[in-house]
Amino acid sequence: MATGHHADEAHHRGGRSSDAVGENYMRGLYGDDDYNASHYGQQQQSAAMAVAKALASATAAFTMLVLSGLAVTGTVLALIVATPLLVILSPVLVPAAITVALLTTGLVSSGGFGAAAVAVLAWMYRYLQTTTSSSDQQQHQQSGKAHDVKDWAQHRLEQARAH
Repeated sequence: MATGHHADEAHHRGGRSSDAVGENYMRGLYGDDDYNASHYGQQQQSAAMAVAKALASATAAFTMLVLSGLAVTGTVLALIVATPLLVILSPVLVPAAITVALLTTGLVSSGGFGAAAVAVLAWMYRYLQTTTSSSDQQQHQQSGKAHDVKDWAQHRLEQARAH
């Protein structure tokens, strides 16, 4: 747990006091300008940090450049080896590639149309279920209203006979 000045700064910045060392590290990485310059000799630290960043960046860039060169070299060698085979086998490979492309297109479109058909059938089923249930409700309400009208009419007839 950090004490004294570190804890106050960590608390002031909204962090926890146990993060003071981590915050100092992050401030050095991101170049926090409002950090106390006399603490840990920031000029020396920032110069060393700049050198470390430059060295790490150069190493990463060089590694990526070497990997890129290896990939291009491998591709060119594979093309050199495969070109005679492609020329010799082209009467067979071109129709085979066309056949595979047509089969793939047919199977994918067939699956897509099948999925669309299933989705439409499911939608129709749900629509018909809600329509049927609402139709049943309407019929029930109408028969209930008809029964109410019939009861009202009988009540009025009984009242008229009583008078």
